[in-house]
Amino acid sequence: MLSQHPPRLDRKISGLNDRWRFPREHYLGDLLGLSQYSRATGVDISDELKMLDRLHIPQLQKILTGSIKRKPSQDTLADVTLECLGFKWELHQPQLFHSGTLTKLYISALSQKHTDPLRELEKLLITESPKEQTKKSPVKKIVISLKINDPLVTKNAFATALKSLYSNETILHIDDVLGVLASAHILQFSSLFKRCVSLMKDGISPCTIQPYYTAACKYNEELLVTACEKWLEMNLVPLIGKQIYLRTIPQELLQKVLKSQRLFTFNEFDLLKTALYWVYLQLNLKLQTIPIYETVLAFFGSFPKKCPFLERELGQKFLPVFQCLRLHGITNSKDLENIKHINFFPETWIVRILANHYHALESGGDMFQVRDLSTQGIRFGLLINQENKIYSEMIGVYGFFFEIKGIKHGNCSYSFSMQRIKYSEMNLPAVVYERSPVSLRPERLIKYEIRAQSLVDGNWEEFSTNTLTQKFGLIKSNNKSHSLKIETVGNPIFVTFVFIFPIS
Repeated sequence: MLSQHPPRLDRKISGLNDRWRFPREHYLGDLLGLSQYSRATGVDISDELKMLDRLHIPQLQKILTGSIKRKPSQDTLADVTLECLGFKWELHQPQLFHSGTLTKLYISALSQKHTDPLRELEKLLITESPKEQTKKSPVKKIVISLKINDPLVTKNAFATALKSLYSNETILHIDDVLGVLASAHILQFSSLFKRCVSLMKDGISPCTIQPYYTAACKYNEELLVTACEKWLEMNLVPLIGKQIYLRTIPQELLQKVLKSQRLFTFNEFDLLKTALYWVYLQLNLKLQTIPIYETVLAFFGSFPKKCPFLERELGQKFLPVFQCLRLHGITNSKDLENIKHINFFPETWIVRILANHYHALESGGDMFQVRDLSTQGIRFGLLINQENKIYSEMIGVYGFFFEIKGIKHGNCSYSFSMQRIKYSEMNLPAVVYERSPVSLRPERLIKYEIRAQSLVDGNWEEFSTNTLTQKFGLIKSNNKSHSLKIETVGNPIFVTFVFIFPIS
């Protein structure tokens, strides 16, 4: 059997100095090699310059910008006029080659104006001597035009982008960064585009999250998309959920964040309230301030009782949002009454939630319907802002009471844990046990995980105990979870305690 060899890469000699190219390669921007190849073979290569799709613009830009070291002085006249946005912008050849779009337009204009465009481009690679620079020939301007239909591109933003062709230290203002990003995308100016993305990642806030996310999707910038998603995962409930900017969050982004395992919330009911606020703001676009929660309840309660909101034509488009919630994690009796009487959820949902709770109570807390901790676990959260040394909260689920706690040990050292509390403890707040059942089981098997996240220098630090399974008793030897110990300078720190009660 004959062995197979890779295809042989023959070369073609181009000129007396033995420059060569592989015959199957496209034009790689080697102007000197292309010129010699043209003279040696007698083939007209001018047509190569007219077929812009065949040009490897990044390689061509590298050659041209690397060969032309000089920068225009104050008395140097512009030799390229760019017509765009109703204005004429005066540019210089060396600088426009930083833009892939302007490079294409320039080569196209050059091929139409000169009978030998290859020679004109080759002149750009010849370094002028000081004597030659003093002999200035009349400037022959080339006019190029660019049509822009992107509404994000403004005159000021485009001017900033063109200014950046001359200096890497051009100041970018946060108010114009969207327009500069759009301009850099159109100009194919990658270094400026990356600068804009970096500035936007650091400037995500309740008022910028929507336009930044939309722009990131429009220009396929995955880093910015991810940054927006992670920021919203942490700040949806504690920050933006209390502001009118909640209205601007697109539904597909909201659903993606609600499904995320990194999502932070103080509890499952707070997450439900945030979703209800979002729907209310979608339906009341004239509101300029976020209302109190009772106003939201009254609004949904005003619809006829014969049909819940999510089953109405008006509410069906919001159904996927509430399918992302962990409604089984709402166990407080007052909160359950709220869900039942709001006339929002289908009756089958209400029956299933109450039936599962009844079954769990009858079985000593066993959650038969919950299997996967990461997607179904009940979540409680603490927001650590470095103002105090100890953060704690009491919670109760199916008659079992716990204290979730965070302790600051030093400037950047923390520990987080959860501890089972006796129902007879005097420091239990009334809101926890007043209308709650009490379990007398001395031990309870729990599967849990403690997570902490903080933002440091634009990057999210994530810490976790990973999934643990442990029996929690009422005596000191077995009533406390493993501690999550971290060191971070981030502020705030978002801590999530997630757990389920397995069948035991």
